[in-house]
Amino acid sequence: MFFEDLGRYPHRDGDDTFTDLTDGMRSVGFRPDYARLTVGWPAAGHRWTTGPAPAGFTDRLAAVLDAQQVNAVLGLHECALCPTPLPDAHPWYTPRPGHLRASAGTGEIRVPGTPGTVFAAPHLIGHYVADHGYLPPRPFVEAVLAFDPYGPWPARFPGIRFPWIPDDATLRHVDEDRPVV
Repeated sequence: MFFEDLGRYPHRDGDDTFTDLTDGMRSVGFRPDYARLTVGWPAAGHRWTTGPAPAGFTDRLAAVLDAQQVNAVLGLHECALCPTPLPDAHPWYTPRPGHLRASAGTGEIRVPGTPGTVFAAPHLIGHYVADHGYLPPRPFVEAVLAFDPYGPWPARFPGIRFPWIPDDATLRHVDEDRPVV
């Protein structure tokens, strides 16, 4: 699936659902009041920027990927840039031989940018950067380097690493339709 870098997120009418990574069984979903811009959705047959990433960017991006899961799905999205599909015996969450990051993903991340703007990227962005040489646009790189996914967070949502969760958002358990108290 291809989206232009810094374009409008195509699902702009939908909620963002952040998984609580302390147990993976709770989440908070809300209709965002920030603009979402796409970054890191390259595809074969489309032009995308390549080049070396700035110092510290790949490590910080990996930290964001490890700390955040947004709009997780029950299926996998495999990298369409890799020449062959993953063999069935290969665990999807481990890198291919010779690669640094897994070439399949199940969700997205959100990185705060300027006030009112968030970058929406697939979990595969780490693989695209580390293994295909994709170079995201400068505003995204700067936002990733400025974002501390392990910084202090409100006690109300300790396993959700994102600063702009609305006050009226509610934590929910996957097995229940009622809020977690």
